[in-house]
Amino acid sequence: MGRSKCTTAVALALCATLAVMLPELVAGKRYIVGGSMGWTTNYNYTLWAANQTFYRGDWLFFVYDRNQNDIIEVNKTNYETCNAEHPVHNYTTGAGRDVVELNVTHDRYFISSKGSCYGGMKLHVHLSRIPPPPRAAPSKSDSSTFTVLRSQLVIPAVVTIAAIWDSLLLCV
Repeated sequence: MGRSKCTTAVALALCATLAVMLPELVAGKRYIVGGSMGWTTNYNYTLWAANQTFYRGDWLFFVYDRNQNDIIEVNKTNYETCNAEHPVHNYTTGAGRDVVELNVTHDRYFISSKGSCYGGMKLHVHLSRIPPPPRAAPSKSDSSTFTVLRSQLVIPAVVTIAAIWDSLLLCV
C-alpha cells in the first residue's frame, strides 16, 4: 500500500472516531401533516395541530393528491378568509410530497387554494419557544464520573488507537 493510501486510511479512521465521539446534533422533528390521513379534505387540521408542539427547526411533510390540492402559505388575514391571491409562498412542487421547514419564530398559516380551504383544509402552526435543557442531577459519587469518561472518551480513544494501528500495519 502506498504512503498516500496509508495516510488516507489513518485520516478516515480518525474522522470516523470523531464522528462517534461528537454528541448527536439536535435535529428538528418531522411531522406528516394530518398524520396517516395526510393533507386532504374532510379532516380537522386545527385539532391535529393542537395535539402537536412545533419548534423552530421542525419540518412539515405535506402528502396529498397533487391533482386536487396544493400548499400555499398565506398571512393570518388570508388564512381566515381562505384567500390565496397574495401568497407568502407556494410550496407546491407537483409531486404531492412537499416539505416546509419551520425556520422562523412566528406563526405560519397554510391553505389549499383549490377550494378545499372553505371545508377546513387549512393549517395554523404555532411555534413554541424551545424549552431550556434539563438540569443535570447532582453527582452522588465519583464512579458515575468515571463511567461517563469511560464511555465518552476512553472507549472511543481505544478504538481510534486500534484503527490507526491497524491502518499502519496495512501500510507495511
